[in-house]
Amino acid sequence: MSLFKPLRHLAAASLALGLATALGACSFTPVYSGTAANQPLLELAYAKPATRLEQIVYQELALRFGRSENETAPLAQVRVSSSAPAIGYSATANPNKPYRATVTATLTLTRRDGTTAEPLVLTRQASAEYTTSGQVLADTAARTDADERAAKAAAESLRLALLAALSR
Repeated sequence: MSLFKPLRHLAAASLALGLATALGACSFTPVYSGTAANQPLLELAYAKPATRLEQIVYQELALRFGRSENETAPLAQVRVSSSAPAIGYSATANPNKPYRATVTATLTLTRRDGTTAEPLVLTRQASAEYTTSGQVLADTAARTDADERAAKAAAESLRLALLAALSR
């Protein structure tokens, strides 16, 4: 029995050494490091939103690009429209009807640094589906939620298009 005791200690020591070596090779890197951390903010100025959906797009862009109060910062103006046609037709008595909310967002980026560069105009669309049930409050909430989800998706698409356009 005393023969197994040293083997157990040896096994435990080698396991501890192996784990220490494995964990020593690991490194913890923050999520926003590397190229994401090195990407400079654009520091855009934003126009005043006229609708809730425009406000959502402005918030998403400001979160990603930063916000500037500088008078020479490029001015971003967004116009957003939304539509929600029914997806299909049915002759059943089921009150649940599927709809697709489509948001179209147009971003106009105007340089205000004294150059005569043409404004950059980008348009993107995004959709989100929802279902109505015949209850007015629930139907309104479902449409609002779908519009907001589509607006966030359109803002992300605008962000990527803007990055691509500025990298050329």
